[in-house]
Parts: sequence; C-alpha cells; structure tokens
Amino acid sequence: MPAELVQRTRIAVADAWQAEGLLRESLGGGAAAFRDVRVMASGLPRPHWNNADVTGPDPDLEAAHAFYAERGLPWGIRVAGRPWQHGRHVMRQRLMALTRHSFQPARALEGLRLTLAGPGEVESVAAIDAAAFGEDPQTNRPWIEPHLGATCVETALAALGGGPVATAYTLRSDGLAGPALYLGGVAVLEGARRHGVAAAMATRLLQRGFAAGAELAHLHADTEASARVFARLGFREAGELDVYLVERLDPCG
Repeated sequence: MPAELVQRTRIAVADAWQAEGLLRESLGGGAAAFRDVRVMASGLPRPHWNNADVTGPDPDLEAAHAFYAERGLPWGIRVAGRPWQHGRHVMRQRLMALTRHSFQPARALEGLRLTLAGPGEVESVAAIDAAAFGEDPQTNRPWIEPHLGATCVETALAALGGGPVATAYTLRSDGLAGPALYLGGVAVLEGARRHGVAAAMATRLLQRGFAAGAELAHLHADTEASARVFARLGFREAGELDVYLVERLDPCG
C-alpha cells in the first residue's frame, strides 16, 4: 500500500475515535486536539475505550492527561513508528484499508437475512458481541448502546436459519482523512462461522457507506483468519499502531 494511503489510514483511525467521543458527550465523553495529539473519551471506565493518537513529534501529554483526569478516566495512547517511553505497551493493532474503487464485494449468501439494528435490538447485539469476543454483555452494552440510532453509525444484525447469529457496524467520519468508514465489531457466533457470514455482512455495510460518500474504509484485524476474510474484500495492510496504557506521566520523560 502506498505510504500516503498508510498515513491517511492512521489519520482516519483518529477521526473515527474523535467521532466516537463526540457521540458520547452527554455520557461523559468528548474529543479534543492539542499539540501533536488528538484525544477522545467515551465516559466508560476502561482504557481501551478512551484513546489518544499521537500525530506529531512533540505531543502535549500534559494537556492529554488533564483531559482524562477531568473525567476521571483511564486511557491509552496509539503511536506509529516511533520510540515511546510513556506508559506500558499492551498491544499492536494491525491496520487494513481499502479505497472505494478497490472494494471487491462478496457474493450474497443464500438464506442470510441482514437488517439494521435500532435501539430495540441492543440486547441481541450485545449478546452476540459478548459471546464472540468472550465478554460479559453488561460490560459491552454501554459501548454498543450509543451506536444504535446514531446517524453516523450503522449496525447490522445477521440471521441465518433462525435468530440473529452475527453483528458488525460501520462508523462514518469526515475529518482530516476525508470521508471514511471504520468497520468494527464484526462478531459471528461459533456455530455460524466459516459460512461467509462476516464477508456478506461487511459487504452490505461497506456498500451502503460507499454509496453515502465514503472514499476509504479501514479496520484492524485481530487474527490471521479475519485478515484473510477482509483481504478477499480488497482490504490491504496499512501499517500498525502500538498501543500503550498510560498509567502515569513521567515528569522526567
């Protein structure tokens, strides 16, 4: 993937998380930009839902720390391609992206019924998400609930031969990276896997997002298996982000 598209993807990641923060302002969340760092908060007390993105060589970490301290929230920070001594490294996110013109839709899956979830489906979405990712539905529900009914988010529910078996969502942003889609929360129950459900669900959401004006779609692949699924849709490797948990700021750092 060209370097400029890798950089655009990293910017789109921050755009998407800023949109998440603004979506949750009434719940204690928010978003802001300081020197060489962009921050967002969800209002939820888990660091992976409160993220900052380093955007330049001299990030104002004191301002970022004050943003989260004011809200009483733990937070993490994403860094690309540079040494970092603030916080504890917890993971590396593998980014993938595609442009609208490189999208390769999957074939329709016979018997699959796809609908867009609204507020009334929060229990179904949370239950599938929790089962697929090994979480407690009551833990994930506060993250999922603001998506349902939000104008910038579309959440799919997929049924195959009965009740819902899968869910996924896209979040639209139109920030520094231009009109983009983040594809996330792709969750398929164990019994419905390896049938093409994830690809069909992602295809429908991406088609809708591109039709609405998005020029770029991006995601992070958690496993090799998911990366292969998305590669068949046209997604290509777009670099990595190192994620750190900021436990404290080093005054000498």
